[in-house]
Amino acid sequence: MVQVIIKFSSQDFSATCAAEIDTVRIQKPTDWLLGHESAQRGVQRDAFVLADSAPSNIVNVPKTCWIFCRKCGKHPPHKVTQYKKGKDSLYAQGKRRYDRKQSGYGRQTKPIFHKKAKTIKKIMLRLECVEPNCGSKRMLAVKRCKHFELGSDKKGKGQVIQF
Repeated sequence: MVQVIIKFSSQDFSATCAAEIDTVRIQKPTDWLLGHESAQRGVQRDAFVLADSAPSNIVNVPKTCWIFCRKCGKHPPHKVTQYKKGKDSLYAQGKRRYDRKQSGYGRQTKPIFHKKAKTIKKIMLRLECVEPNCGSKRMLAVKRCKHFELGSDKKGKGQVIQF
């Protein structure tokens, strides 16, 4: 359990809220505070968020979405899948050149990169139009995220997801 304490203080408005919740999902606490009615009246804002662990950002994308199709000129439903890199061709010019240079006796001829900095990859979505005469495909980039789900069940309030 994580305990979150949020406090607002001013001359005419004072409230303290403490609650126990399963997960904390606060992207930018300042944005949330600026949208609060007491913040719009020019009230002094003090917010304290105490958490045992960092919030987990899970990106959940539905398997179908209605988005504009350039070929149809409409907003039909699109089937959403995650893009995966295909297998490298053995007959590409660079691969043939590399294999020729590596053949025979001798050491490694080209540098091998080892200084990888990023631990997570950018998510690419592949959108396919489901109109009968269209079927056009396009790519859509999502920012970096540690956990990505495609159309899975979300856990609601007081619900338990069973597998």
